[in-house]
Amino acid sequence: MKNITTLFLTVLFSFSMFANVASSDKEALIKLYKATNGSQWIIKWDLSMPVSTWYGVKLEGEKVVSVNLANNNLVGEIPSDIVNLVSLQELDLHKNQISGAIPSFIGNLKDLKVLNLSFNKLSGTIPSSVCELSNLKDLELYMNALSGEMPMQIGALKQLEVLSLYNNEITGQIPSSLYDVKTMKILLLSSNKLSGGLSREVVRMTSLENFSLFDNKMNGQVPLELEKLNNLKEMNISYNMFNGLVTKDLAALDALNMTMINDKGATVLLDVTTDKNSAIVSED
Repeated sequence: MKNITTLFLTVLFSFSMFANVASSDKEALIKLYKATNGSQWIIKWDLSMPVSTWYGVKLEGEKVVSVNLANNNLVGEIPSDIVNLVSLQELDLHKNQISGAIPSFIGNLKDLKVLNLSFNKLSGTIPSSVCELSNLKDLELYMNALSGEMPMQIGALKQLEVLSLYNNEITGQIPSSLYDVKTMKILLLSSNKLSGGLSREVVRMTSLENFSLFDNKMNGQVPLELEKLNNLKEMNISYNMFNGLVTKDLAALDALNMTMINDKGATVLLDVTTDKNSAIVSED
C-alpha cells in the first residue's frame, strides 16, 4: 500500500511539473527572456524545462500570475508581448538594467496588483494606460529617467496604496485626480521637476502615512490641511519654492523643517507662526 501511495504522489508531482501552460503566456515569457539577454541573467531559465520550474515565475493553473526577476541582471527592453500575460498579478523587475519605454499597452494587464520597474534605465513617459489597472495597489517606478507629466487620470487607481516615482525627470503639476485616492499610504515624488501648487485637496488622502515632495519646483502656500492627516508619520516637502507662513506643528512635521529655495536660489526657512489664523489669512 505504501508503494502504491508513493507511486501515486510521484505521478501527481510529475503531472504538476509538466502541466500545460497557455501557449500565449509561454511565448510572452520567452520574448522577455530573449529581449533582456536571458543567457546573461544571474539565475537563468532552462527553456527546455517546464515553465513551472523557471525562476521567479508563479503559476495558477495554466496561467502565469507572477514574474519576479528583481536584481537578476536583465539588460535590454521590456517587450510589448508582456501584455499578453493577461492573468498577471505581479510584475517585479526592480534593480536591473532595463532601458527603453514602459510598454504603452501595459493597461491590458487588468489583474495586476504590483508593478515594480524601479531602479532601472527606463525613459519616456508613464503611459496613460497605467490608469486602467484598476486592481493596482503598488506602483513603483523610482530611480529611472522617466519624463513628461503624470497621467491625468491616475486617480482612477482607487485601490492604490503605494506610488513611488522619486528620482526621475517628471514635470508638470500633480494631477488633481490623485488627491481622490483615499487608499494611498505612501506617496514619494521627490527629486523630480514637478511645479505648481500643492492643493488643499490633499486632505482627502486620509490614509497617507509617508509623503515626500522633496527637491522639486513646487510653489505657493503650504496647505495647513496637512495637519489634518492623522495617519501621516513621515513628510518631506522641503527644497521646493513654497512660501508664506506655516504653523509650528506643520514645520515640525517636515523632515527638514520647511527649508525652501527662494527666487534667488538660496535656502530659507519658512516663517513659523503660533497663530493658525494668521497662517490662514496669509493663505487667503
